[in-house]
Parts: sequence; C-alpha cells; structure tokens
Amino acid sequence: MMSSQHFFATAAMGLEEVLAGELQQLGLRDVQAGRGGVAFTAEKLDAWRACLHLRTANRVLQPIAEFPCQTSDELYAAVMELPWEELLGKGMTLAVDANLRDSQLTHSRFVALKTKDAVVDRLRDHTGWRPNIDPKSADLRINVHLAADHCTLSLDLAGASLHRRGYRHDPNLAPLRETLAAGLIALSYWEVESPFVDPMCGSGTLPLEAALMASRTPPGLVDPVYSFQSWPDFDAVGWTQIVEEARAACQPLLAGQIFGADRDPRILAKARRNAEGLPFGSQLTWQQSDFSRLRPPRASGTLICNPPYGQRLGEQEQLAPLYREIGDTLKQHWTGWTAWIFTGNLPLAKRIGLKPSRRIVLYNGPIECRLLKFELY
Repeated sequence: MMSSQHFFATAAMGLEEVLAGELQQLGLRDVQAGRGGVAFTAEKLDAWRACLHLRTANRVLQPIAEFPCQTSDELYAAVMELPWEELLGKGMTLAVDANLRDSQLTHSRFVALKTKDAVVDRLRDHTGWRPNIDPKSADLRINVHLAADHCTLSLDLAGASLHRRGYRHDPNLAPLRETLAAGLIALSYWEVESPFVDPMCGSGTLPLEAALMASRTPPGLVDPVYSFQSWPDFDAVGWTQIVEEARAACQPLLAGQIFGADRDPRILAKARRNAEGLPFGSQLTWQQSDFSRLRPPRASGTLICNPPYGQRLGEQEQLAPLYREIGDTLKQHWTGWTAWIFTGNLPLAKRIGLKPSRRIVLYNGPIECRLLKFELY
C-alpha cells in the first residue's frame, strides 16, 4: 500500500475555497484552505490525478523539507543535506523558483541561485555529474518558499504552471489566466444545462474553460505532460490508467450551450483557433458582434464578462461609455439572465448603473478585482 504524503496546491488569492472544493470532490483528505492555496493529503497517484483535474490550481507542490533560515549559508547547508541523487537521475534537468515574504533574505533570484548551487554541488560530490538547468521545462522543478525566516522546499509536480492548458496558440493575448477564468465560472454557479455567454470573449478564455467544465474534460487532458513523468518513481501503468479514465468520462456539449462574441474579427479568429485544440471545440458558437447588438440565445442563462479595466492614465474616462453601455444592454435585452462582470476598476463598475447582488474580491495577478453579480429580473 502506498503511503500518503502532504501536498500544497497554489491558487490566485480569493480562489482558495473554490480550489478546496475541487480537492474534496476528487476525494482527497485533510483539505485545508489557507493563504494563496490549499493543503491536502494524498497518495502519489492521487496527487498526479489532481494535476490533471484541478481547474483553479496554479501549481501542486510536494513539500520535502522545512527548516529555519536567516542567511544564505544556512540555506545552502540545509539544501546540501538532502539526498538529491535519489530525485535527480543522470541526464535530468533542473530549475529552481523562489518566493519570499517577511524574510531576512530579500532577493528571490539570489535565493533560487543559492539553492541551485547546493543541489548541483551535492550531485557533483555524490555522483560526479552536474544537471543542466532548464528554466522552461525542467524534469525537476524545486520551489523555495521563505516566510518569516522559515524555509519550505517543495517539488513542483507539474513543473510548469497549470494555467497553461495547451489549447492557447498565442498566450500573450490572455489578460485572464485560464485558472482564474475557471474560478469565475465556478463562483457563478452556472448550471451547465443552461446557456453560457461571454459577450466580450477576446481570445476565448471564458467560453473555452466553460466548455472544458461542461464536457467534464479535465483541463490537463489537452496536453497531459508533467515533470513527475520524468521522476525515478514514476508509475507509467498507473498514470496511463488515470488518463484513460479521464478520457472515458468526457461527454459532448449540448447544442447551443456555450457562446462567445467579440466585435474584433481578428481576435475572434484566434478564439476559434484556440477552440480547435479542445476535444469538443467545434461545438462552441462564435459571433462577431458589439455587445449592444448581441441578443440572448434563450430566455435565461449565465453571462460572464471581463471588460477592460483601464489601468493607464486617461483610459478610465475613455472606457466610461463602454461600462454604461454594458449596463444599458443588460437592462434592455438580458432580463431573465444572471450576469457577472469581472473588473479591476471599481469607479468604472459604478458606471454600469445596476446594483450588484453580490461582490466577490479576487486578484488578477497583482490587481485587486471584483466579481459583481447582477440578477436581471
């Protein structure tokens, strides 16, 4: 019988409870939401399954050591004590990330470099070889978390952020991370039998995440390649079974279930192309249209919109007519629907002219945002 281990799944601030619910649905134990993520207990295969299925997690980390740390020498000595030769086989590549908070050591790149030096020196002393460094797709990615002079070293199971689903052709066109988009949909309590509309869909993040959710397609199934597949303890048979079970549980979308619209035909073409990377992407409906001209496909459903925030000086006044138009359009044409507006600009949100029935604080990167619910009677 495999032994259980402790793990920590990270998430955008405000999505911790959503992520905790996902982990509980997967049947994982000791689920505890905290700041910036959720701790849980799992056996190895279940943690791998979490990487495949979690929609709102950015990373799944496996802590392997904790120790007090105030100086770089203490960090180096503690890292050197760990048996890295058992984790890194010859030819495997290495990367180190560092996150610091209220620490005596204040430069994350220096901390990452010092950790990398200790790992490499340990391997050189014990095996006679040195791993290559691969910041983008390392076989073993180490996460260093220093908080109040307490260090936690963890292995990153996926090796890259889980928001990279594999369906996006141009990641530079995504102001909204896929994991955050999935969180917005989860917080809307969208009933998947009813239609879902994003009237300003851009490159399609919200409709595509809705499609993954409605078709019961795990987000990792688009491109299921993770760092743990290179680790010495990788169980290829067990992993193949996890992936095959996930594929078997997928189901087609309902007709007229998910809609994306945008007034820019070039951006909408990119959304269509991104949809081609999904198992049921051809079943989404796209429409080139201004929001003011868009009409609901049915009498009721869920609308989620992520309009521009206007972060630069002078943009706020330029965007004010857009936010007024959003409010006017919702009032005039979308009665019977529930609308959710996600914005990082509260003064602009007031220009919508409707009173939200719910306000949820979330973060889009460093930007404090609100997810506002409007019930359109």
